[in-house]
Amino acid sequence: MRIEDILATTGTGLLRWDNVTGMSTLDATAARLFGLPPEEVTLPEEVLRARINTFDYAELSSVAALAVTEGTIAEATLRIVAEDGTVVRHVRLRLALADQSVGAEPELSDFVLHGLMVETAPPHTPAGAEPGGPEDLAETPVVRSPATQTPVTGDLRRSREAFLLEAGQALAATQTTTEVLRVVGELSMPGFSPSGLVVFGVKGDRLTPIGAYGPRSSVERLFEDIPLASDYPGTVVVRTGRALYLASPEEYRRRFPAAWSLVEPYGNRAWAYLPLLVGGRTIGSWLVAFREPVHFTPDERYVLSAVARMLAQALSRVYVQESMRELADSLQRTMRPAHRPDIPGMAVASRYMPAGGGLQVGGDWYDVIPLPCGRTALVIGDVQGHDVRAAGVMAQLRIALRAYASEGHRPDAVLSRASRFLAGVEADEPQRAEDDAKTSLDDHRFATCLYVEADPATGALDIARAGHPDPVVRMPDGAVLTPTVTAGPPLGVEPDTDYPITRLVLGRGETLLMCTDGLIEAGGLDYETGLERLRAALGSHREDSLEKLADTLIRTMHGPPRRHMTGTGAGRGARAGGYEDDIALLLLSRDGGAPVRWRAPSRRIVLSVGQDEPARVADARHQLRELLYDWAVEDQVEGAVLLLSELLTNALVHTEGDAVVVAELTGEHGSRRLRLEVADRSDELPHRRHPGELASRGRGLLLLEMVAHRWGVDPRGEGKSIWFELHEDAEAAWGD
Repeated sequence: MRIEDILATTGTGLLRWDNVTGMSTLDATAARLFGLPPEEVTLPEEVLRARINTFDYAELSSVAALAVTEGTIAEATLRIVAEDGTVVRHVRLRLALADQSVGAEPELSDFVLHGLMVETAPPHTPAGAEPGGPEDLAETPVVRSPATQTPVTGDLRRSREAFLLEAGQALAATQTTTEVLRVVGELSMPGFSPSGLVVFGVKGDRLTPIGAYGPRSSVERLFEDIPLASDYPGTVVVRTGRALYLASPEEYRRRFPAAWSLVEPYGNRAWAYLPLLVGGRTIGSWLVAFREPVHFTPDERYVLSAVARMLAQALSRVYVQESMRELADSLQRTMRPAHRPDIPGMAVASRYMPAGGGLQVGGDWYDVIPLPCGRTALVIGDVQGHDVRAAGVMAQLRIALRAYASEGHRPDAVLSRASRFLAGVEADEPQRAEDDAKTSLDDHRFATCLYVEADPATGALDIARAGHPDPVVRMPDGAVLTPTVTAGPPLGVEPDTDYPITRLVLGRGETLLMCTDGLIEAGGLDYETGLERLRAALGSHREDSLEKLADTLIRTMHGPPRRHMTGTGAGRGARAGGYEDDIALLLLSRDGGAPVRWRAPSRRIVLSVGQDEPARVADARHQLRELLYDWAVEDQVEGAVLLLSELLTNALVHTEGDAVVVAELTGEHGSRRLRLEVADRSDELPHRRHPGELASRGRGLLLLEMVAHRWGVDPRGEGKSIWFELHEDAEAAWGD
């Protein structure tokens, strides 16, 4: 005899509820019980809803959602109503997932339920008077929701829905296991208040508590390490993948006598143990204990199950993130100097912050290298990309740069060799299949780099730049200059290119900033806007410590430091997280970081201009304008730039050597003095001439006499120096 015939004989109807399409299929018996013609039919959900009492339908939805969440069977007693709302009959309905498996995680918005329904007596009928029906579809636990149960009010249901939404948002924002446990511990569940929460994690064949919240107790002592094979509710939940609800001490003692002695001292009266399921795998269990009796209604069980699902997802996510961060930290520690060497007369501060998301390894790096000549090299760079390949290329390039520098090569030679090395590394990559040829071409990596060779004795800085942002110099009085350093292409782009050396002098009390573009282009700012913001932060800082200055710059550009690492590899920061891009930062200061005397302000720039660098004349004019950015008389600034251009051009045209420019600004604002000198190696002194109106030469000394307040020529042991002075509190000589 067919099953359909047996069910028809017993008056049992078949129902298929498809939440995906919103349609339900009834056989002839089920259709009759719903007051429809006795024939198989497929109807939209709203048609069936109209034939079920409103409160009963709400309970049916609740127990069905709970059954989907827990993988159990939903049972409900429904009142079937006529069009005028009168009760026609009572039916008992049982629903189960169409494809039910232990540990599965069906989507709450995407499920199909199969059910059996049979007419029954009203709920107040004495026990035993109810017509026969399917009592046990399987050994699966049943979620019962009798129609006589006081229905959940609309306000309470809405508050629970709002609670679940807020809980999901809070857990989704967590970044660490500690944050997940804190959020769970602070949850305020509507309708009932847990007295204690314990989150257990599976480690091998043991169940270990990873967080406990509630009154201070001996949770750690009692449940420090539990074998998964033991008869403890938390381990049973892990083994079966199903929740356990213990509504009274008597039930707990009866079902788990061995574990009762452990939980009895807490004085709780109800317990819920829920599995933490992720991808069909149980990663732990969650204990929720209550001081007051709890009946664990379907709504309450649904809330607990939903929170357990979100808790499991959050824990799984942060487990992966923390493992990746630990790996990233380990990789990055091996890619940075183990310690910063002492530089006599100078101080160095450094920072590295990985980009947020993913493995958090990237191509930014810095290095501080002691050189055989007694000088020190400071290197900062950025390999294209934020992935493991970028980190690998960066590690190779950093080792190569350190090796070339340690051999005693000058900055230009170090970068040239490094560029050839990187181009060779990329060319030696294993050939991919022909269909991956385009990918191979697109995956070529290049790197930007700034290499500074510092002489602690004189403050001289020999700088070579490969497509990297210019360094920035802060003067003792807070003025910020951006010296122009001649740049070559990024490393690995043109293997045989040259990288000119630019010489600067770092004066006492001055600070050099080197950084990657991740510090500048913060929050979507373009490079120029970000650089101005960085310069303002650098100039306004008044702390003596380079370490505090480094933190201030990061905080100004990106907010409070979340995670950063110094040269020793020690992590700092209030919380885990990351940045939009990798950040590397180096600060170099004269006088070993001694306090800056702001009451004796002075500014000084020193730069050399070679015979083969005529474009550097424009750079010198730019730096002088930056030096005089707050000079009171704008016409004097233009006059100073004119004189510099004249003197520097004459030195390059009429001599055979390089020229050195030294400009120094001293005194209090409003009464300062600018002294600028241009030195060359020629012994020939300038001669006064009388050029005609159309002459293009011979005007240098005439301009000095007209513009400068003082000027002169000082012979030296080798060569000469032509200098002039401007006074801020006096009018120009030609201004009368």
